Amino acid sequence: MRAIRAALPGVRIIYLADNAAFPYGKLSRDVLTGRLTGLATRLVADYDCDAMVVACNTASTVVLDALRKVLKVPVVGTVPAIKTAGAVSNTRVIGLLATEATVNGPYIQDLIAKFASDCEVVKIGSPDLAAMAEAFARGHAPDHARLKTILVPFFGRHTDPVDAVVLGCTHYPLIVDDLRAVSPRDVKWLDPSPAIAERLKTVLGDKHNISEPSSGADRALFTAPDTDLDAVRAFFDKFGFSDLSVLPAQELSP
Repeated sequence: MRAIRAALPGVRIIYLADNAAFPYGKLSRDVLTGRLTGLATRLVADYDCDAMVVACNTASTVVLDALRKVLKVPVVGTVPAIKTAGAVSNTRVIGLLATEATVNGPYIQDLIAKFASDCEVVKIGSPDLAAMAEAFARGHAPDHARLKTILVPFFGRHTDPVDAVVLGCTHYPLIVDDLRAVSPRDVKWLDPSPAIAERLKTVLGDKHNISEPSSGADRALFTAPDTDLDAVRAFFDKFGFSDLSVLPAQELSP
């Protein structure tokens, strides 16, 4: 959101948090594909969207092709910054911090083969970090002792240390300051958000006046019927979302 707003201040953003299905890693490919194609089709139709950003690594590795087949607007996926890590690492040992569903998938293996084949890639598939980021959005600070334990495979090494870490989940930038606080100072933490925003800017072309702030209110939608909107309102207000609501249950089926 921050990167898109910086690159495209004239774009209105409709944000859909599919928190009823969190975490996506627990869903099969068929279930996730059916769910997201249904939600995306309705979102694009209801709000006359000009493009869609799939702000989730797990979803991007599974459903991008299916979404591009059913939607008539450009779809921008989220790609872990393996290429950047391979370019900036001095030790030639890079870290991939992602969810369990993302870290060992064939999509990641292909990125490594293409852009970091001369590097050792240390992978951490964490079942906890996304939930910690969700809790952070509700005012709960991450447990630094727990973070340090999670990151041991990166920095508790007897060989060359990891000097560049790819944030392979879109939740993780929310707690990157906490990750930095428990890690060596010279580590580079790589967030693909700026590149995603630039890609969105390219696919939209001249369709929007990108020099003026949007006149429409940015809107955040949630899929879990028991979402406590008051608990997240202050957090979403930081990103410019003044309109928060829960989708009716009948709108959730593909």
